[in-house]
Amino acid sequence: MPISEVPLRRRLLRDDVHDRLVDALVSGELAPGEQLRDQELAERLGVSRTPVREALLRLEQVGFVETSPGRSTVVTQPEARAVREAQSVVAAMHQLAVREAAPLLTADDLDEMRAANLDFAAALERGDVDAALAADDLLHGVPVRAAGNRAVAAVLAQHTPLVRRAERLRFSSLAGRGSVDLHDRLVDHLARRDAEAAAAVELATWQTLSHLVDLEPDTTPA
Repeated sequence: MPISEVPLRRRLLRDDVHDRLVDALVSGELAPGEQLRDQELAERLGVSRTPVREALLRLEQVGFVETSPGRSTVVTQPEARAVREAQSVVAAMHQLAVREAAPLLTADDLDEMRAANLDFAAALERGDVDAALAADDLLHGVPVRAAGNRAVAAVLAQHTPLVRRAERLRFSSLAGRGSVDLHDRLVDHLARRDAEAAAAVELATWQTLSHLVDLEPDTTPA
């Protein structure tokens, strides 16, 4: 018998619910201390309670939420250690992706990265956190896509949201970390196919986020 389509649809629904909840957690729509009830979330998302419960279990594993027996699930405040660990993993994975992608990137890929950096700089200038993080994701996502390393992509998908959430809480510090220049240097090295130099810059870019262990919310415009 052919592989049933039912489990596939269920898996995709579960993943979609998980991704939508992650987006809400990163953006602050679901804020630290907020109680999450699976029935209410299911109604808001237009799904059954099962994929919501599965998504909440995954989110608990990476520290986004915490569930106590007999009580509702609560959105956690990011912990310094968890953010520090996630930041280290994300930095290492992006460095590996850049090293693997260097000989594979096309002129269009490089142009896409340059355009994303222009958008990133403009977003920082006007203090637009959502646009800045989206542009940063796009820029760093190009080498990940080009490398085609599914293990790297999977690890980044798991740990990047925690880093992005902390960045959002510390947006004014994000604006001061000099990533625009680092991005330019990264693209220049990649254009020359200098994998090691590009990888070093990529690591340095993500290491500038070490200040995120200071997790008090900071909403001062850049």
